[in-house]
Amino acid sequence: MTTSTGIRVLGIDPGSRVTGFGVIQMQGQQFQYVASGCIRTKSQDFPERLKEIYLGLDEVIATYQPDVAAIEQVFAKINIGGALKLGQARGAAICACVVRSMKVDEYSANQVKKAVVGRGHATKEQVQHMVVAHLQLNKTPQEDAADALAIALCHAQTHRVVSRYSAV
Repeated sequence: MTTSTGIRVLGIDPGSRVTGFGVIQMQGQQFQYVASGCIRTKSQDFPERLKEIYLGLDEVIATYQPDVAAIEQVFAKINIGGALKLGQARGAAICACVVRSMKVDEYSANQVKKAVVGRGHATKEQVQHMVVAHLQLNKTPQEDAADALAIALCHAQTHRVVSRYSAV
């Protein structure tokens, strides 16, 4: 919903059991909280969980009408099976956005932490604290929702910097 009020960004923290989402409004140098939450899959059948992620995000997109989406890249240290499932959950999330003609940008966990906290190896607690501070929230969102808001903030800050240099 690009209007005179700025750009609306959907941040997505994908997971095969819990997918966090966060929506912020970016106007100039200011960021405003719109919504956040989690899509919790209920099915034991993995393809059904992917469908739940897709449909859940489709509903979020229809409700909040974001202009762009940002999603965390897959990071896997050791668990290859978990990384594959995460990749498939990301695919379902990306498809929900692309089907609605949204541009999707991807960020590494370190990029998100650096943009939100100022250092790439910040703790989850530090990220949550800074999300609350940046968005002037009254309480700390649930972990997956806070991560999604951090991803949205990362995109908004990256977009702001790119726009500033593009104007030169």
